[in-house]
Amino acid sequence: MQDKPTPSEVLTAVAQFLKNTVAPATTGHTSFQARVAANALEMMRRHLDMAPTAEAAEHERLKAMLGMDADLPTLNAELSRRIADGEMDLSTPGLGDHLWTITLDKLAVDQPTYAAYRASLAERGVDKD
Repeated sequence: MQDKPTPSEVLTAVAQFLKNTVAPATTGHTSFQARVAANALEMMRRHLDMAPTAEAAEHERLKAMLGMDADLPTLNAELSRRIADGEMDLSTPGLGDHLWTITLDKLAVDQPTYAAYRASLAERGVDKD
């Protein structure tokens, strides 16, 4: 196990360098690409920081909802099959909440400043700041 800096800290530092040093010092396509690269690094940092917890919770919800134990991709495939076959729908206890939760977890990584995401968090009484 390594000490400091953590992978998250390295990704943050490189993203900040690209946004605060490279992008302002360049123009046109290079400046744009620096901002795109910084955003990609920030998204990967959020993924490293958030995905393990979110995926573990998703795994537990799916095991309980489906009444079976398997890896996460297998459980998601089974959930999809049951929905497609009409065995489960939004009247299934816990399904709607599960779908909203995974959607919000994905938005937390991909687009945490997205207005609809922030509104949904506020509606649920969740503070992610």
